[in-house]
Amino acid sequence: MLRALYDRTIRLAEHPRALWALAAVAFAESSVFPIPPDVVMIPMILARPSRAWLIATVALIASVLGGMLGYAIGAFAYEEIGQPILAALGKTEAMAAFNSRFNDFGFWAVLTAGVTPFPYKVITIMSGWSAMPLGTFIATSILARAIRFLLVAALLWKFGAPVRDFIERRLGLLSILFVLLLFGGFYLTRYL
Repeated sequence: MLRALYDRTIRLAEHPRALWALAAVAFAESSVFPIPPDVVMIPMILARPSRAWLIATVALIASVLGGMLGYAIGAFAYEEIGQPILAALGKTEAMAAFNSRFNDFGFWAVLTAGVTPFPYKVITIMSGWSAMPLGTFIATSILARAIRFLLVAALLWKFGAPVRDFIERRLGLLSILFVLLLFGGFYLTRYL
């Protein structure tokens, strides 16, 4: 079953509208969607290494634009959505403390979340909620997402065939690692 899903993803990565699908996933992941764009981007680059830079650039632009939506959610909808949830959980005071700590390390938080598997959407929303300067947020998001997506593109472009062979031989193990990283990100988000 996993092999069939992998093969289907590779075929979809070669579809003429694959860039639009990548853009949609990268945009949504930065504000509301739990699946990272790498799931779409990596097979696209493996299927067509000559388009690695275009694919990474689409992911970068869409991700930063989605991050701006996350920022807006934090800035303008926190009172209506976030505050009642936190009050119900008894976390209102903890969020005030988090707000002051976040502003002290905001640049590094955005940079770290933008480069690592940590859920970027958490930081985009928190950046808006804590009133991080929008210019700092956008510049840091561009830097972080460029590092992440362009590095992945460079590695896959340079080592594409061996990487693809490695993935295909160890698909089960890599899937388990991906799920562990995904759940680890959710765990960190919950207990941050």
